[in-house]
Amino acid sequence: MKKRIDVIAIEESYNNLSSFTDIEVLNKTVRVYRDTIRASIKRADVQSRLITLMELLKRHSCKQIGVSYMCKNTIADKLEVSYKTVQRLMKKLEDLGMIRQVPMKRKKDMMQTANAIIIQPAKDEMSGKTPVKKSKKCPAIKTTTSFLKQNIKNNKRKAVAQFSHVDKSLENSLKHANFVAHWVPSVFCNLVGSFYEKAETIQEFWKVIKQCNRVVDYSANKRAFTGKQEIEIGIKAFKEFAMKVKSGVNMHKGPFAYFNGIVNKLMNELYFDNEFMFYD
Repeated sequence: MKKRIDVIAIEESYNNLSSFTDIEVLNKTVRVYRDTIRASIKRADVQSRLITLMELLKRHSCKQIGVSYMCKNTIADKLEVSYKTVQRLMKKLEDLGMIRQVPMKRKKDMMQTANAIIIQPAKDEMSGKTPVKKSKKCPAIKTTTSFLKQNIKNNKRKAVAQFSHVDKSLENSLKHANFVAHWVPSVFCNLVGSFYEKAETIQEFWKVIKQCNRVVDYSANKRAFTGKQEIEIGIKAFKEFAMKVKSGVNMHKGPFAYFNGIVNKLMNELYFDNEFMFYD
């Protein structure tokens, strides 16, 4: 007998399903799962596909951190495999306790839509947010109108607070940039420091770039772009981001999620640009 679907596919429901508080914890969790897959799965081809699937879900889980709502046909196209293969891979990740799926329905016609795919926190990489417990009914169903309105207000307050340091003087920003971690390129640090004075904020923007630079060859741990190309992409993406901020664009999902979208789009374009990829 087919189970009733009660969760509506709206932004508040996806927010309530998230088990992570920031992207870095999500990245650490996926790294733990990647090692687990290598240790527990014997077949190299299955290993590669499972790891690639986890990386794909992670890249599309930044708006509501840890929650993706891509349909399986889209995933199959991106992985260049069949729909049935995607189903088997998802089932394997569920059996390993790495993800879970929640059936969703559209608000406009209450018909079934793509499942919410939720990356589960690793036991040794808990995010600090109470994990969503498995149950027959998802906690997201229990939301009320007043709760959702309050959640929207809180998100707006967070967005205002995150942009409180925009348009600080370059001199003041560079003074604090000395405390930024050594792995953030200085040229990128100086650019972002013109808008944000906190070292943690500058580092988070660079982490987004590193995360978006996907692995194209797991056997050699080779990524799509070199370190030099990452810097070029980061500078170009942040300039576009700064223009959007000054124009007053609505970033209700947060600056890092919006910046992630800009970087992803730019990398997708440049990956097929021969002049950029092969220019030395």
